[in-house]
Amino acid sequence: MSVFVDTGAFLAYRNKKDKYHETASKLFRDALNGVYGQIYTSDYIYNEALTLALARTNNIGVAMDIAEVIQSPRIKMVFIDAHLLESSTKTFKQYSGRNLSFTDAVSIEIMNEFDIERYFGFDAHFNGIVEQVS
Repeated sequence: MSVFVDTGAFLAYRNKKDKYHETASKLFRDALNGVYGQIYTSDYIYNEALTLALARTNNIGVAMDIAEVIQSPRIKMVFIDAHLLESSTKTFKQYSGRNLSFTDAVSIEIMNEFDIERYFGFDAHFNGIVEQVS
């Protein structure tokens, strides 16, 4: 079993004011305790999470706190290569009506490529594409 963690989950986990904070905290505790098996994320998520944290707070400390969480030894970061870039571009086009970002398409393709069973995030446009933890 395995789980892919999206940007919104990292941000909600570290922001007590986020409407998903309590849910994210519980799910992260479960994930870090091995309930979902191997935890994955990507370099695209790392980029997006740090960029959004800094943009929303104007505080580099908040962004670096999230960086530390993402770099946990329990979380395996997948780096995008040419193959994933190509397949993600196809997925991006395939789901053009779902308002997926390119980063979302990359996340879906990583889940396919690495046989990751579940998605941990709060984006509704993933509904029906991947199985979400709750």
